[in-house]
Amino acid sequence: MKSLRSVRTLFWSTGYAGRCFTAAACLVALLANGCAKKEKPVALPPPAVEIVQVIAKDTPIISEYVAQTQSSQQVSIQARVNGFLEKRAYTEGSIVKAGTVLFLMDKKPFQAQVDAASAALDRQKAAMKTARLNLDRTKPLTEKNALSKKDLDDATGAYESAAAAVEAAKAQLLTARLNLSYCTITSPVNGITSAALQQEGAYINTQNSLLTTVAVLSPIWVNFSLSENELKEYSDQIAKGQIRPPKGQNYEIEIVQVDGSIFPHSGRITFADPSFNPQTGTFLLRASVNNPKGVLRPNQYVRARIKGAIRPNAILVPQRAVQQGAKGHFVWVVDRENKAESRPVVVGELMGNDWFISEGLKAGEKVVVDGGMTLRPGIQVVVKQAGASQSGPAAAEPKPTPAKKAD
Repeated sequence: MKSLRSVRTLFWSTGYAGRCFTAAACLVALLANGCAKKEKPVALPPPAVEIVQVIAKDTPIISEYVAQTQSSQQVSIQARVNGFLEKRAYTEGSIVKAGTVLFLMDKKPFQAQVDAASAALDRQKAAMKTARLNLDRTKPLTEKNALSKKDLDDATGAYESAAAAVEAAKAQLLTARLNLSYCTITSPVNGITSAALQQEGAYINTQNSLLTTVAVLSPIWVNFSLSENELKEYSDQIAKGQIRPPKGQNYEIEIVQVDGSIFPHSGRITFADPSFNPQTGTFLLRASVNNPKGVLRPNQYVRARIKGAIRPNAILVPQRAVQQGAKGHFVWVVDRENKAESRPVVVGELMGNDWFISEGLKAGEKVVVDGGMTLRPGIQVVVKQAGASQSGPAAAEPKPTPAKKAD
């Protein structure tokens, strides 16, 4: 106990405790001054957004589908007589005109048949001449009762029989000449040829009479299909006045080639399948397109764009302006006080980079296209007019919807 009192006395006597108390008091004072001088948080500036003004205007509808080309007329080139194939006179895969010689068959047997038929005709003509002279002599003698009526009947019958034989000989000669002409096999149409199925020297009969095919290139058919749902929805929108079809249902078909270029000739729908395909549930449409230079070939895949329909008073907004929430699609709209408002919308089909808006927007409203991810309802915003994007038909012609696969 004496030692503890000695230490305490030493502690106060040396002034060490006083110095510790003073340091603690200074620290508390500094902290108090720091808290007193702490500044209030700086308010953030309102976010900047890009907007487009909604425009309602008649807008062309362009739908795009995967399609396949087909020859409008594919002709099978077949031999019409039996014989030996003497020569292939065309280059396989070349474009030929109507009347171009494709194959030659051995003509010698058929020329012999023509000669024999010609000789038979001459013989029958001679027999008919003799029968006619005999009839001419018999008639006056019968009138003078120098010959019986039976003799006149016999002479008349012989002449008529000879005349009939002449006609039969003429038919045989015609058949022989036709068979001879069939030895020269030509193309009946302008088109592109396929490979030869028979080679020179082969004997051609009914079992192997198919020699090649020629496919017409102009006009060429373009086939594509619409699904049952698409056709029903399209018909319903026409009935509601949301789509105005072209006069006389005269749709224009534009062809997009595999490299993305537009084919210079457009076509028209010339055939619609009267029934749906039971396996795919699709509806076949066929367009006829002029193809004078043969650029499009049969069985080639292209894209068909259907033009001609109009959506009256349509509202289009850029695709990036439409967001997806828990309750569906919505856009941000800026009111007159430059405050943001979340607006639910009903979207239609996609037209290039824009959505058709069926419900939720009206002409004159301002829709946010950039900067909407950080917005909340009622927030003040700084408005910037979007430079590159324009809503609705005031912009460049809208691009079509992505191609849909044909069945």
